Amino acid sequence: MNELKGIHHVTAIASSAEKIYEFFTYVLGMRLVKKTVNQDDIQTYHLFFADDKGSAGTDMTFFDFPNIPKGTHGTNEISKTSFRVPSDEALDYWVKRFDRLNIDHSGIRVQFNKKTLSFTDFDDQQYQLISDEGNNGVPSGTPWQDGPIPLEYAITGLGPVFIRIREFDFFKGMLEEVLLFREIGSEGKSHLFEAGEGGNGAQVIVEHDTSMPQSQQGYGTVHHVAFRVADREELNQWIDRIEGMGFHTSGYVNRFFFESLYVRVSPHILFEFATDGPGFMGDEPYETLGEKLSLPPFLESKRAEIESRVRPIDTTRSTKDIKKEY
Repeated sequence: MNELKGIHHVTAIASSAEKIYEFFTYVLGMRLVKKTVNQDDIQTYHLFFADDKGSAGTDMTFFDFPNIPKGTHGTNEISKTSFRVPSDEALDYWVKRFDRLNIDHSGIRVQFNKKTLSFTDFDDQQYQLISDEGNNGVPSGTPWQDGPIPLEYAITGLGPVFIRIREFDFFKGMLEEVLLFREIGSEGKSHLFEAGEGGNGAQVIVEHDTSMPQSQQGYGTVHHVAFRVADREELNQWIDRIEGMGFHTSGYVNRFFFESLYVRVSPHILFEFATDGPGFMGDEPYETLGEKLSLPPFLESKRAEIESRVRPIDTTRSTKDIKKEY
């Protein structure tokens, strides 16, 4: 049984597709590689922000469900998403950038011997930057070449995902015995787990918390986290393994850009397992990724209906000269 290859993507909920596009494009400097809709709710945008090439392990995605209430943070929650930057020096750049742009942040801190910088967006979605200095394990991606962030400081992929959980012993057992993670460290109530090659791109930080109220999903919270598997053959092996251990799953799901499996691993915690391919470049050229509304083939016949139900968002960047901001 091959281990999971690391984090594939994180999907969260935003109050506004337009505002999250502006934040990720022009504040964080991540590339919109796909503008599509939620395949199960076609009136909802699904935006994918990733590295320059849309590589697996680099993308943060967002739904903007109509009329959904604001979420509340608490226990039993995928609570924070990390993004990798190349060095400790890069974090100094981001502190100055966040100060200039009035982005709430924690200042640079150290956790599990890595320098980090936590921050929030307009919805109180929780993020952190983590330095790859001295990091080993899963390689990171390629920064957006034409974005506003100097390449030596730019985001290159996803780092550790934080999960706050009430029933820690059960969750630890699930990670280790079912998903083949291994615990490699602890600091207070926080426990560091990793899979596969390890390193920042294959880690989960689990916080044992019995004091906070139950989280409530809504905008400003994470919907699910996905982990990487190589291909359909490995995905089928994980389906057999997870179902064989008594978990109810979605079964195989073809998302066109990748193939998936969904599992509710604990109350309020949804995991996805997704293949590295086919990826995001099959239906759009590299130069204009994310600029048109992209639909998987099974939704193409409904394009007119979908375009009438989602408002237009101008995501054109290929004609703009976006300057690096030092």
